[in-house]
Amino acid sequence: QVQLVESGGGSVQAGGSLRPSCVASGGTFSYYAMGWFRQAPGKEREFVASIGWSGRSTSYADSVKGRFTISRVNAESTVYLQMNSLKPEDTAVYYCAALPGSLVAATGGYVYWGQGTQVTVSS
Repeated sequence: QVQLVESGGGSVQAGGSLRPSCVASGGTFSYYAMGWFRQAPGKEREFVASIGWSGRSTSYADSVKGRFTISRVNAESTVYLQMNSLKPEDTAVYYCAALPGSLVAATGGYVYWGQGTQVTVSS
């Protein structure tokens, strides 16, 4: 069983930056694709970004391209989401997810999920 714990959310003004992180335990981190998703109040959860096992394969939602960067440090079993130029519409609970057996970035099919971290962007 894989456990995922997010941290690093918070409240910022529009234009600011945050860098949530997610630490994995209970599995072989380097064998997983990792992803970030978000869910705003009253909306469905949506894909944000993903990264393959080596870090060379990444994928982003159109709404965050050029502003967000996903990265991972396999030796620390940690995945990061650098969020720059934040907008009020980025306000949501951000979830980390793991997809065992996928070597490349993936937009769906994730098996393990964290509890989420709140990101609030004020105008």
